[in-house]
Amino acid sequence: MTGAGVAVIAVLVLLLFGTGFLLGRTARPVRTSDVGTPVEHATFETLHTASLAAPPLRAGLTEESARRSARRLRSLLGTDALCLTDRDRVLVWDGEGDHHGADVMRDVQGLLASGRDTAFHSDCGDLDCPLRWAVAVPLTVDHRVLGTLVAYAPRESAVLARAAGEVARWVCVQLELAELDRSRTQLIEAEIKALRAQISPHFIFNSLAAIASFVRTDPERARELLLEFADFTRYSFRRHGEFTTLADELHSIDQYLALVRARFGERLSVTLQVAPEVLPVSLPFLCLQPLVENAVKHGLEGAAGPRPYDSVRAGNEPIRITISALDAGAEAEVVIEDDGTGMEPERLRQILRGEGGISTGIGLVNVDERLRQVYGDDYGLVIETGVGAGMKITLRLPKYRAGVHGS
Repeated sequence: MTGAGVAVIAVLVLLLFGTGFLLGRTARPVRTSDVGTPVEHATFETLHTASLAAPPLRAGLTEESARRSARRLRSLLGTDALCLTDRDRVLVWDGEGDHHGADVMRDVQGLLASGRDTAFHSDCGDLDCPLRWAVAVPLTVDHRVLGTLVAYAPRESAVLARAAGEVARWVCVQLELAELDRSRTQLIEAEIKALRAQISPHFIFNSLAAIASFVRTDPERARELLLEFADFTRYSFRRHGEFTTLADELHSIDQYLALVRARFGERLSVTLQVAPEVLPVSLPFLCLQPLVENAVKHGLEGAAGPRPYDSVRAGNEPIRITISALDAGAEAEVVIEDDGTGMEPERLRQILRGEGGISTGIGLVNVDERLRQVYGDDYGLVIETGVGAGMKITLRLPKYRAGVHGS
């Protein structure tokens, strides 16, 4: 089969492959022995080559991703040489005639400005050089030209021009997915920063003040609390990984509650019930701590803000918080419940809609949105509350979800 024939097949297959990829279709693995005719064999080879070129491009248009994908892309086109550029420089040259690389950026200047395909004859004084003609196609994401794909050949070829356009559009799909991944990561990082900002300066001040109160009366207790404080802040402000394990999240909560107990003493009663088999389950980082902090705030301090304990609960009866993480088949079920002041259900709905004010309910909204982003809308927070009835927050975590791994 000629190079032009393979290029035509590549165009058609890439169109089908790109559509199937975006729709999330998967097919059973194809064995080489399954393909009989030359067309079937060429189709299989094209799909296989495209599948190998895709992963590097999911990292974006960089020198490394260009280097790792260029040979596969040139194989798809069946051309003598291929070049990938960004807006400023050549990222990689693959194939013959690399001396043409010095002129590429000059040749694609008009394309970078207009975003339109262009073809040109190469000005080469080397009589033995086979590269006499080239077609350049923009690599565009979100109406922005990020760079170019340039394919070189011995002569003008309408087939190569069309094939280069289709391969470039397939590359653009991969780059768009890379942008989506990057945007998602930035969004999650911003949300975690918002949660970190919500770790109240008052909580830090009160924790240090509580620790200081034990320095003379119980130095060993002060030392233990200081270590708990150091570990809690180290975990909360860690910089690696967007996921953690249920074991690590519960350990951080235990440290948080140790600091709260140092301040409130017997006025806080916490019951913890955890099934060992759910401890390795992965979940979004800093996902449970805001919910426990919410229970403490609305239990000990009241929904309207800090106030004397006696005005919240008579007879020195402690506020009770129950935290459970239980096995529920393919899922882990986490429940955080307090018997504090609670709130009006309509007020809760306003908070979850983001109408509670700039500093109200950030933790609840943030956690609810992140759970839905990672697991889907079926996995948001389920909250039950009423005035004087406390609050019960339930969340379900799949024991396994592709791409969700605690670090």
